[in-house]
Amino acid sequence: MQAFIAMRSFLFQYPKTIAVVTLTGVCFLSVKKWMAGGVCHSKAKLDGKTVLITGGNTGIGKETAVDLAKRGARVILACRDLDRANKAAEDVRKRSGNGNIIVKKLDLASLQSVRQLAKEVLASEERLDILINNAGVMSCPKWQTEDGFEMQFGVNHLGHFLLTNCLLDLMKKSSPSRIVNVSSLAHERGQIYFDDIHQEKDYSPWKSYRQSKLANVLFTRELAHRLQGTGVTTYSLHPGVIRTELGRHFWPMLPLWKRLLYAPIMFFVKSPTQGAQTTIYCAVEESLQNESGLYYSDCAPKTAAPQGLDDEAAKKLWNLSASMVGLT
Repeated sequence: MQAFIAMRSFLFQYPKTIAVVTLTGVCFLSVKKWMAGGVCHSKAKLDGKTVLITGGNTGIGKETAVDLAKRGARVILACRDLDRANKAAEDVRKRSGNGNIIVKKLDLASLQSVRQLAKEVLASEERLDILINNAGVMSCPKWQTEDGFEMQFGVNHLGHFLLTNCLLDLMKKSSPSRIVNVSSLAHERGQIYFDDIHQEKDYSPWKSYRQSKLANVLFTRELAHRLQGTGVTTYSLHPGVIRTELGRHFWPMLPLWKRLLYAPIMFFVKSPTQGAQTTIYCAVEESLQNESGLYYSDCAPKTAAPQGLDDEAAKKLWNLSASMVGLT
């Protein structure tokens, strides 16, 4: 009773303060809801369908796996760390109620690993309905892949380029089928450095990341042209700013004052479940069946940056990539 009286007294004494606090809270929640972005409302079922997700053991890849497994799909998690992948697979099985979750080894920084995975999939799977090229690395130091490629271009683009091409015949056989490439808004400031693709002259973690994400958009566009009439469609997307492990190289490099500055912003970024929505949308939304080569954000089509619409650059990148990975 005394607490009630005290509260009532406070309300009468500080009505303006309470109004400001309430309004601020409402604004914060409204902004957070807006930042969460679009939601995939499709009720499409995937019984009898097979999905392969790269990097499906964490972040939006794992949340995508849970959603597609709930729809009845056989889900293959293609991951570098098998211990973490097996733990993630068990969690996906529990959360989805679907026991048909498979784990396979994939290191996108190794062309040999990519080819080995493709060989296993072709030998074990009768069909592949959805390929989600989700795995990636962001803003890492100047590293090289096993084959001597700049790490971000090698993992984010070349590894997925080779994997997709190795699996195309199976996807054509399974048509209608879909290829979903997780890109980023970062592509809007990206450029393909054809004269220095590994950025050996002037490496910058962010410049490299932007190049690799632009490559995802251009790859999707050129792939759509090459797959016309096959029943295989392609999509690239920006998932949003999300709380995932993707920023593990970026966050520690920031000075303390920037971490403190960015800390409040973290309240507004998407959760992995929210960040997975556009990937899921591109994978299952029925209305996209006859669309191909476009770019999406917040579960809706969005015009890519001008450099992401350059068909000549897309063809040039394809030819360069094919040469780099030994694709004939």
